[in-house]
Amino acid sequence: MTEFDRLLLEADATPLVGWDLSCSGRIATTATPWNFEAEVDRHARRSPDMLDMGTGGGEWLSRLAFRPPRTVATEGWAPNVGIARERLAPLGVEVVEVEGADDNAAQVQGEEDQARLPFADASFHLVVNRHESFVASDVHRILATGGRFVTQQVASDFNADCYALLDLPMPGSLRWQLDTAVDQVTRSGLSVTHGEEGAEVLSFDDVGAFAWYLKHVPYVCPEFTIDGCRVALERLHLRIQGHGPLTMRQKLFWLDAVKPAAA
Repeated sequence: MTEFDRLLLEADATPLVGWDLSCSGRIATTATPWNFEAEVDRHARRSPDMLDMGTGGGEWLSRLAFRPPRTVATEGWAPNVGIARERLAPLGVEVVEVEGADDNAAQVQGEEDQARLPFADASFHLVVNRHESFVASDVHRILATGGRFVTQQVASDFNADCYALLDLPMPGSLRWQLDTAVDQVTRSGLSVTHGEEGAEVLSFDDVGAFAWYLKHVPYVCPEFTIDGCRVALERLHLRIQGHGPLTMRQKLFWLDAVKPAAA
């Protein structure tokens, strides 16, 4: 078996555990232009409670320097729920299994009542969301007056670097970027106080790590399959052997919004 074949077989067989996308240290990510964790920490220290939407395996939430006395997390992917509970229960964080929301780019105005969060109105003063789909009207519902919604999202205006690396045509489809997020959040009744776009750079030590990442993060390139992109992957394997790690830019954005008092 060739090294290329071995890497692809390993990529196909290795599961994603929690939300650790480092692929055992074979994928490195540069910092974003902003410090999302610091923004959350700043608000968390002034809030009596916090909801973390889409906690994955609880990795990011468990690393926060501060969590309000009442901190709750949701997770929509069943295999992650047990992992998150094992990690977060000793920290006093309840993990609630929920139905995940449709991708924000696919949501239709007036039809966002699906995936209602299992919390009463005005349940939280701070809702944070790192790379998870959300229904803006439901976030508005569970926020107390004056409460804050802070989210960082991966833009789905499609990853031009990724499509170029795989020699795939860029699709024409709906976009999920800062302006569309601001529109959804504003229509829900929240007031956006800050928004920023930027990018991170991912570095892949080998083609197996690249294939593993695209398999487990399908919104980066929905057309990707290991078998369907085998020719391009072999070309990239030779490129890495000759020139070192493969790099790819990934667009992100974040925004901060508050729930104003009723007029």
